[in-house]
Amino acid sequence: MMILVFLINALIVALAVLIHYEFLYRLNLYVPRLKGTHRFSLVLTVFGTFIAHVIEVWLFALAFYWMNKAQGWGELMGNFDGSLLDCAYFSFTVYSTVGFGDIEPMGSLRYLAGIESLTGLILITWSASFLYIEMQRQWSID
Repeated sequence: MMILVFLINALIVALAVLIHYEFLYRLNLYVPRLKGTHRFSLVLTVFGTFIAHVIEVWLFALAFYWMNKAQGWGELMGNFDGSLLDCAYFSFTVYSTVGFGDIEPMGSLRYLAGIESLTGLILITWSASFLYIEMQRQWSID
């Protein structure tokens, strides 16, 4: 069972990283080609990275939802009604490392929660670095 938990967690992390890479790559490739102000380009880049993070959070939320419904993976406890929306809320708090604590993972779901927080931390800092470079590039043009 532990090997299966590891493989599923690794697959979800790999998908999140690939999604993030593709979003940043496409933003880097296409936003500079757009006609418009530097302000428009930067705002579009910020929204693009934001959308990438939301998609990644929902990827983890779907995994939590599926694992919570399946037998043998553990469960989410506390202020939790079992809905996909509650899984998304939990995923947002874990991914952003806010971790309010009103929903608590039990069993093998704890490993996914831990790996999601580490993944979120890395991907958020990757986005911050990317946005910093984009701002430097855009503001040096003026």
